[in-house]
Amino acid sequence: WYQRRVRVISRLTRRLAGNCRYISALVIDPSTVKRLKEIDESALRITVDGGGCSGFQYKFELDSTVGAEDVIFSRDDVSVITDQISLDFIKGSTIEFHEELIRSAFRVVENPQAEEGCSCGVSFSVKID
Repeated sequence: WYQRRVRVISRLTRRLAGNCRYISALVIDPSTVKRLKEIDESALRITVDGGGCSGFQYKFELDSTVGAEDVIFSRDDVSVITDQISLDFIKGSTIEFHEELIRSAFRVVENPQAEEGCSCGVSFSVKID
């Protein structure tokens, strides 16, 4: 009886963990929420492409289309959408909107998957463990 109960609890725990694997994978900064609401958009798509001066680059689009392989993160009625492959490159990062005198842009900061990036913050190289 006891072993059967342990197996059932173990299966339930694995199922719940599978459903929760993306919780806290991305942090949406309040500046991102504020900017998306200011421009009357509800979703920001982030993808990671090969290229840029450091090997990979972040790409941002105002796009609310959700595909079968997409993962959605939400905060205060706005969403950040990314695909499975891009998520592997940005997992644990913070998405923020940054304003300077010469430019304003969404950006990925505190990316634990990135070893270094270029000065503009658009491209990065991946940590190799």
